[in-house]
Amino acid sequence: MTALPPERTGRHNLDPHLARYAARTEGMTASEIRALFAVASRPEVVSLAGGMPNLAALPLDSLSAQVGELIAEEGLVALQYGSAQGIPVLREQICDIMALEGISAHPDDVVVTVGSQMGLDMVTRLFCDPGDVVIAEGPSYVGALGSFAAYQAQVLHVTMDDDGLVPEALRAALDQAERAGKRVKFLYTIPNFHNPAGVTLATGRRAEILAICREHGVLVVEDNPYGLLGFDGQTYPALRSLDPENVVYLGSFSKTFASGLRVGWVLAPHAVREKLVLAAESATLCPPSLNQMIVSRYLETHDWKGQIKTFQENYRERRDAMISALEQHMPAGCTWTHPDGGFYVWVTVPEGVDTKAMLPRAVTARVAYASGTGFYADGFGSRQMRLSYCYPTPERIKEGVRRLAGVLESEMDLVRTFGNVSMKPISGPENPSPDTA
Repeated sequence: MTALPPERTGRHNLDPHLARYAARTEGMTASEIRALFAVASRPEVVSLAGGMPNLAALPLDSLSAQVGELIAEEGLVALQYGSAQGIPVLREQICDIMALEGISAHPDDVVVTVGSQMGLDMVTRLFCDPGDVVIAEGPSYVGALGSFAAYQAQVLHVTMDDDGLVPEALRAALDQAERAGKRVKFLYTIPNFHNPAGVTLATGRRAEILAICREHGVLVVEDNPYGLLGFDGQTYPALRSLDPENVVYLGSFSKTFASGLRVGWVLAPHAVREKLVLAAESATLCPPSLNQMIVSRYLETHDWKGQIKTFQENYRERRDAMISALEQHMPAGCTWTHPDGGFYVWVTVPEGVDTKAMLPRAVTARVAYASGTGFYADGFGSRQMRLSYCYPTPERIKEGVRRLAGVLESEMDLVRTFGNVSMKPISGPENPSPDTA
C-alpha cells in the first residue's frame, strides 16, 4: 500500500481525515446559531432564532394513548420495514390535504420522506451536477442552500419585494445565466409565508413566474411547509395546481402537526417520481412506518383542520406581539416585513451594523436571533436578521425584542463613534440545523 505524502496525511491538521474528504464537503459550514445553541437554549435567554413549532397546542394526552393503541393493535406492521414510497393510506390523506390548495394529485405520485428536507436533498441530487445553477429567492431557506452546496450547485439569488419573488428579476437572472452559458436546473421557491423573509408571493404573479420558467425550460421546486398557516383564513393556490407537469411540490407535517416525527412528502411528475423512489431507497431504505402510521391515525381520528386553526390563532397572537414590540422598541432606521402567516419576521438594520458580528453580544444580553448572512449563498445579508415568533410566549417575545433593541442601540453607538464595523462577507451557505429550520 502506497503511503500518502506528508502534506496529505493530515498530521499537521486537527482533522487527520482532511485529505480524504470529497470535494463537495469544502463549502460545508456549521450554522452560527448551532454554535451558540448551548447558550441560547438556556432558560434565561430569549431565543428568537429557531423555527420550532408550538407543540404545547397539541392534544398530547389523546395522542399518547393513540400511539400505545397503535403499537398494541398494529405493532407488527408499524415496527417493520415498509415501502420506500410510503404507506398507501397516508399518501391518500396527503392528496386530500393538498386539495385544500387546489392540487389534484394521485397517491401514486406522492413519495413520503423523512421530513421535507430529505425531499429537497433528493430533488437536488437527481437534478444537479457540479456547476449547475439553482435560482432561489434572496434570501432563501438555509437548509436548501446547504443541500445545493452539498451537491456543488451554484445559487443565483433573485430579488423579492413585499409581494414575493419579482418576475422581472427572475427573467433577468435566467437571461444572465443563459448568456454566461450556465445550465439552470430549477427555481427553488417558498411562495407562502417565506422562510426567512415572511412575505407571500402575490397571486397575480404566480402564473407569470411559471410561464417564465416554462419559457426558459426550467423546473420549479415549490417548498410549502407553511401554506395552511395563514392568519386571515386565505389559502393561496399552490404553484403545483397551476402547472402540474413542471412543478415538484414539497410538503411537510412538521409545521402543522409534529416536527419530531419527521414526516414530509414530495409530489412530482410521474417520471420524476420513479427516480425519487430509487433515491429514497438508497438514502433511507424506507421512511419509518411507525411515524407514518401515527400521522395517518391522527389525520383519521382528530379534527386536524381545527388543530391547524388553533395553530393559526396562536401564531397570529405571537406575530402581533412581535410587530408591536418592534414598533415600540427598535431604533430609527430599522425596517421589517409584516407576515400574514408562518413563523418569521425579516428585519433590516441601519447601515454599518453587522448582525453576524453582533450576535455573540446579543446572546450575552440574553437574546438570540438568526443573522441574515446564513440565508444567502454569497455572503450578503449582513444588515438583516430573522426573528422567529412561533415558539416563545407573547410576553417572552416582547422582552426579547426589548433586549435586542438595547443591543442594537449599543451597536449603532459604536458605528457612530468608530465608523463602519461590518465584517467582510463570508461566501458559502451554512448547513441546516433544527435551530435554523
